[in-house]
Amino acid sequence: MALFYLSRSHKAARVLPGFNITLGFTLTYLSLIVLIPLSALVFKTFTLTWEQFWAAVTGPRVMASYRLTFGASLIAALVNVVFGLLVAWVLVRYDFFGKKVVDALVDLPFALPTAVAGISLTALLAGNGWIGQYLEPMGIQLAFNPNGVVIALIFIGLPFVVRTVQPVLEDAEKELEEAATCLGATRWQTFTRVIFPSIAPALLTGFAMAFARAIGEYGSVIFIAGNMPMVSEITPLIIIGKLEQYDYAGATAVAVVMLVISFILLLVINALQAWQRRHTGAPA
Repeated sequence: MALFYLSRSHKAARVLPGFNITLGFTLTYLSLIVLIPLSALVFKTFTLTWEQFWAAVTGPRVMASYRLTFGASLIAALVNVVFGLLVAWVLVRYDFFGKKVVDALVDLPFALPTAVAGISLTALLAGNGWIGQYLEPMGIQLAFNPNGVVIALIFIGLPFVVRTVQPVLEDAEKELEEAATCLGATRWQTFTRVIFPSIAPALLTGFAMAFARAIGEYGSVIFIAGNMPMVSEITPLIIIGKLEQYDYAGATAVAVVMLVISFILLLVINALQAWQRRHTGAPA
């Protein structure tokens, strides 16, 4: 009888088909959605000679767009790590009037079309905008330059950090914080030695997601960037420009460079996450 119940419970745990079938479906789906499109991108680049490829990916405008795209994405992701943590902390640790509204507003960049976000930010920050009209007389210009790019990327990347850190803070054991306080730890010591080690992997994950999202952002940036060559022209716009000129091989070459750099950066971040988990003993 015990073996019968054990067998039934084992079968009940396997709701999906066996490993081989599930793995087959997984690999097929990933191939259709991810691997085949990416391989087509790489194969199209192979139609170029090395000299043509190098000229396409190292032109002055392209190099300037790399610096702006990756630099602005890095700055935006770092800003979102700080303020995303603060927003998640407030939503988890405090009760206040309108909390559900604030919680819903965090997801607004997910639901809002990126073009609408770009138009809205431009209407606020341009020289004749609601906020820009007061800032520009003081010499502060936030639209139609790299500042606008960073602001747009902060806007679209904030939810990734908040939604990654929020559940970790909710599951954190407050007894450890109370024990640290009872042992004489200051608030800063409690945060750096008790809270931060437990949320560091989540922060790194949120940073990676915000950074990756910012690198490929297009709709919200082109309206507020100004799109001036060598100044505020992002790499996705370079790719679109080459496609409009029917330079498909050149567009795929730039896209492959973006893909490789992004993949390397994500690998580095994942390695840092794994090291952090091993160092702190956090579950994988």
